[in-house]
Amino acid sequence: MSDSQRLLDPQEVIEENVLETNLRPRFLREYIGQESIKDNLEIAISAAKQRHEPIEHVLLYGAPGLGKTTLAHVIANEMGSNIRVTSGPAIEKSGDLAAILSNLEENDILFIDEIHRLPKAVEEILYPAMEDYALDIIMGKGPSARTLRLDLPHFTIIGATTLASLLSAPLRDRFGLSHHLEFYHSHEMEKIIARSADILKIDLPKEAALAIAGRARRTPRIANRLLKRVRDYCQVRNNGLISFKACDEAFSLLAIDDLGLDAVDRKILTILIDKFQGGPVGLNTLAAATGEEIDTLENIYEPYLLQLGFLDRSSRGRVATAAAYSHLGRNINSKASLL
Repeated sequence: MSDSQRLLDPQEVIEENVLETNLRPRFLREYIGQESIKDNLEIAISAAKQRHEPIEHVLLYGAPGLGKTTLAHVIANEMGSNIRVTSGPAIEKSGDLAAILSNLEENDILFIDEIHRLPKAVEEILYPAMEDYALDIIMGKGPSARTLRLDLPHFTIIGATTLASLLSAPLRDRFGLSHHLEFYHSHEMEKIIARSADILKIDLPKEAALAIAGRARRTPRIANRLLKRVRDYCQVRNNGLISFKACDEAFSLLAIDDLGLDAVDRKILTILIDKFQGGPVGLNTLAAATGEEIDTLENIYEPYLLQLGFLDRSSRGRVATAAAYSHLGRNINSKASLL
């Protein structure tokens, strides 16, 4: 994966764990954006604390990099609870989940990332655990098998997923609170970048923050990556002074344009326009033409192109819009002449 692709990929990179942890807000008052979610969570948390109960189970869903993990830790901090972190792919067998649940303490929070990837057998153990705070263990096999029920302490599960549609209805229904994280507005991105710069002790002029925000795909994780890369560039090439001009030079070097499109984004649009006269073209065909995986196209690149209005989905395939032609400096009338 090229450097600019990695920068603009909203998925988490293992090497970023320390950076992300340092930049994460710890409480709701520090969390920027998602105002409606924060208001609802503040009420739910206050009510639970007044009743001396754990908060209801929470489902957080939305695109990668929008702050689902951060919000889970914020809820834990607001509740004064310990948080245990795992993921759907890491829990392979029902025994793995049973071991995790039996080690929870009163008011603990269990955060399950990528919860849509839990195996079906594991998911079924969650049902009584979430509803009745009980763990059902099957002893023996065949006609002599019997069920042993173990009581669990009252705890909260926070599930996070980028693909809420893949959650089964029985699991989804067991979450008392369900919140969809939206992409951030430009003024929120500016505040997030300014906050991160302050934590990292970076002297960041407003115009530089605007330049980063414009290219961050409305995603905090990407914004923090770009901030770090601009800092590195200015340290080496501009005597440590960050300016709008230096930011522009850094992004030119990384082949990231003013709307946050990288070389692969532009390649997708260029092939769609030049090779397929703007579409419609099927996703399989587009993946073969661009040399990208279907999942990568659909989950990493398409969402942002759709947000910008550069791409449309139709029953016949993907279509480049007039805005895409304009951004690439192409004449959409040339398509009509070819048809």
